[in-house]
Amino acid sequence: MATRNLIATTLLVASSVSIAFDPDELTDNNDGRNWLAYGRTHSEQRYSPLKEISAENVDRLGLAWSMELPGETHLVSTPLVVDGILFFAGSYSKVWAVDTRTQKVKWTLDPETIKHAGDKLRILWGTSRGLAYWNGKIYAATGDGRLIAIDAESGEEVWTQMTVDPDSPFYITGAPRAFNGKVIIGNGGAELGPVRGYVTAYDAETGEQMWRWWTVPGNPADGFENNAMKYAATTWKGKWWKHGGGGTVWNAMTYDPDFNHIYLGTGNGTPWNQRIRSPGGGDNLFLCAIVALDADTGNYKWHYQTVPGETWDFNSAMDIVLADINVHGRDLKVLMHAPKNGFFYIINRSNGKLLSARPFAKITWATEVDMKTGRPIEVKGARYPDGEVTIWPGPLGAHNWQPMSYNPGTGLVYLPYHDLSGYYNDSKIIPAEWEHTALQFDVGVAGYQDDFPVEGATSGLMGWDPITQTPTWTSVNPGMWNAGTMTTAGNLVFQGHADGMFKAYRGDNGDILWSFDAKHGLSASPVTFETDGEQYIAMLAGWGGGVAALGGSMGAQHGWMYGVHPRRLLVFALDGEAKLPTTPPPRMAKVLAAPEFKLDHEQAIAGGLVWEKNCTWCHGPGVVASGGAPDLRASAITLELDTLKSIVLDGALRDRGMPWFPHLNMDDVKAVQHFIRKKALASMENGVGNK
Repeated sequence: MATRNLIATTLLVASSVSIAFDPDELTDNNDGRNWLAYGRTHSEQRYSPLKEISAENVDRLGLAWSMELPGETHLVSTPLVVDGILFFAGSYSKVWAVDTRTQKVKWTLDPETIKHAGDKLRILWGTSRGLAYWNGKIYAATGDGRLIAIDAESGEEVWTQMTVDPDSPFYITGAPRAFNGKVIIGNGGAELGPVRGYVTAYDAETGEQMWRWWTVPGNPADGFENNAMKYAATTWKGKWWKHGGGGTVWNAMTYDPDFNHIYLGTGNGTPWNQRIRSPGGGDNLFLCAIVALDADTGNYKWHYQTVPGETWDFNSAMDIVLADINVHGRDLKVLMHAPKNGFFYIINRSNGKLLSARPFAKITWATEVDMKTGRPIEVKGARYPDGEVTIWPGPLGAHNWQPMSYNPGTGLVYLPYHDLSGYYNDSKIIPAEWEHTALQFDVGVAGYQDDFPVEGATSGLMGWDPITQTPTWTSVNPGMWNAGTMTTAGNLVFQGHADGMFKAYRGDNGDILWSFDAKHGLSASPVTFETDGEQYIAMLAGWGGGVAALGGSMGAQHGWMYGVHPRRLLVFALDGEAKLPTTPPPRMAKVLAAPEFKLDHEQAIAGGLVWEKNCTWCHGPGVVASGGAPDLRASAITLELDTLKSIVLDGALRDRGMPWFPHLNMDDVKAVQHFIRKKALASMENGVGNK
């Protein structure tokens, strides 16, 4: 099925099915031997019925074994476990298969994302949140936009599909989902160029495209793909298609076998600022929404929009969890959703009707959700009509991509939350003159030249009762960036923390029952599985994700400097006695004084503009790196203009993931050099970064 963004399927080897597969296991909450999908089963509950490890004996939990993962950087993947073989995605979409019985690598597949990315390398962090499994094949999505089917036994490619236009700003960090012989994937990129979001479903055996669904309407002059797009166009103003619209599906996709629906959690607008994107307002469907499609055809069924006419990056790409619960005295099949905007939603899966919406975090942009209309009641001034506003939550959200989990036994949702404000300022922007430059960070509001302070945010984990829509318990975590959660029939919840501590909580009351020092920041979600009758828990240790790149001092506070701390796979069991190898302690960047450098303040101002669009994405706001890339305040390379030119303009470190920027020139490089030194001096004057 040809489309303008589809490159032909390439079949590489014949598939073999030597690892047992029963599709019914993806709907069975009573069989906990495997972890077959991103959320364990189609429900995305991240709940396991295993209870050998329980609240009564978890104090006996210990490290059974660990594995060093050389060459890895960001590790945020949820592993899959199939018949004792553990699969996970590493940095730049490298796929690992590890035999949990022998504790050895079975195979790895490196899709050479850096090589394939081209100029798109400038927007890749190298993160991949997970994989999919179906009928003997592992499915991996690469940062540059490919979807690869891999024989689970041999590690050989079966087919490869390019899912995006290679010249577009689209990239992929999310996990594919597999269901009914299909595999579906979306993409990200709404901050980095004029993009129009979509998802694509492929035949799991052959890679043939089955259907594609666009999330926002295109240019009316080109016609509309379906009636849903025709209707959506009535909710936009101006020439929105010039900016792409946005609405990327970069994370949340949940298959519902009860209704044969696929639920999409759609992203923010491109750009964030609605005054630019859709002058005159409008709801801008289907941004920031949950959209239900027929899983066989991709046809629209229903939608619920959490933020009509969004203008704050309050996307709904957070996980969508399915459950059967009692709502207002009725047993209903519902979905539960806690997006960035700070409200917890319960929605009827059959028809999209809103059943409940209550705040779970600090919210100042709206007071409540009107249950008659389903619309948020916004606070006056929240849309920054006077040019600027500070509101809660901010662009990182009250809940981000780190998955929540649901335990049918306790009846609670275990929700990682953040408390962080956002500052929006478009006072210097003329909407009619604003233009997007592809592969540069620009969202239509003030950029990120200044650091994010350590005290700027808090975070925690809560046991949320979806019936009463209130927290049963809350536990405050260090810093502001949580890992995802996993829960079991043993009345346990597991979560990793930014400071490197991996903890087990009692599910019903939140008591901390066990902890383990992983000696590195934890960003991934844990899983549990059974091999040869014994229950294990697995977790990837490796600081990564958005705050590891964009967090500034807020992310750097834990001391996980780039290139210092090893990445590992950790596996735990009752009475485990293994020890971690010697590991460097947390370390803070030591800012170079460089008294010989003569700072030019005018050049530094110019360099700040170049920095926010090209460098902040990886090296951090205010030139404070959070561990995802080197801290340039501490780098002697930045003092050597010729060396800096060779890296930035000529791509000297491209094979190590440092992109080149051929659209810049020597004046830009000089300006950035002065901006780096300006921020380094400011850090030293404030007593920061010289320990």
